[in-house]
Amino acid sequence: MAVSRRFFQQHVLPIVEQEVPEVASEGAFGLFGLGSEAYGLDDEFSRDHHWGLRIDLILPEAVLQRNAASLARAVAAALPPEFEGVSLREGHVKGAGLAPESLEAFLDRTIGLKKAPESHQEWLSIPEEDIVHVINGEIWHDPSGRFTALRSQFDSYYPEPVWLRRLAHWSRYYSGMGCYALHRALMRGNELYASIAFGKAIRLGVQLAFLLDRVYFPYDKWLLARFTGLPRMYRRMGAQVEEAVKLETPWLRKQALLDEISDVLDRTMVEDGLIPPHPAFVGSATSGYRLLEHAYTALIHRIPSELQEVVPNWDQIPLERFHSRYVAEIDLGHWDELLCLKPRQP
Repeated sequence: MAVSRRFFQQHVLPIVEQEVPEVASEGAFGLFGLGSEAYGLDDEFSRDHHWGLRIDLILPEAVLQRNAASLARAVAAALPPEFEGVSLREGHVKGAGLAPESLEAFLDRTIGLKKAPESHQEWLSIPEEDIVHVINGEIWHDPSGRFTALRSQFDSYYPEPVWLRRLAHWSRYYSGMGCYALHRALMRGNELYASIAFGKAIRLGVQLAFLLDRVYFPYDKWLLARFTGLPRMYRRMGAQVEEAVKLETPWLRKQALLDEISDVLDRTMVEDGLIPPHPAFVGSATSGYRLLEHAYTALIHRIPSELQEVVPNWDQIPLERFHSRYVAEIDLGHWDELLCLKPRQP
């Protein structure tokens, strides 16, 4: 990100200001969106695909259409093939070094909408981990302030009814599809189902921690890195999570740790006034400790009736729709290279 920022300031911005001034005045330039580098989490393992100098450019659709050809010519004619020893890269959006995209297209492939959400139902339709793709990274130049204002709108976090509906859904799934399912799987000696249920539970439990701290959770592989930075919930349940995910932790201990996490999450919801105080509960020998399904129902009771049956989207459908278009247009041999697949030698 740092090298790309210097490349933009020293090479790209002067070219764009001189050759396509409307793009310079109407565009938002930076590094954001998909990829570990946009999270500031790129490391030596990140460099085997989609690696290199990257500048993202967001424009209104009409401005992009008017200037796309002249922008491509100006950039192709003037940009060096590398900067500070790092090559230009071309990623999901066409353009080596500089990747222009309309604001509408960018939002459609991340959050599934072409503008900021206006209703609670639209908010609930957005996969949470893809909101992070809109607000992550850095903006280096946005004279119109258009994209910066949109990012600020998301930074203000969910409207409260949307937040409560998401808390309710995650509580139900953590308890019912996670803790309860794990308990039943262990009773039946079904380690396949136990593995599936535990994976769901630990993921949803960590995501509930983000929700309770009012921080958008990222895509799964970045959960741990961001979980450790939460303002309070990592201190409350980080030790249980880290012990639970260790391969050597026995199944019954994993189950007990999930029950401890249930207590932490429940106490936090009571402390925050999200659910009423209640007596201490004990679990069942056959159903386990379904504590957060108590919280689920208490939360549903607080939610406006028109949202009670609106199920939050927790799948990256807009991104997958975009990715299918992306691979449909790419040469299969080039795709294999990006996947680091090489023909096996006889």
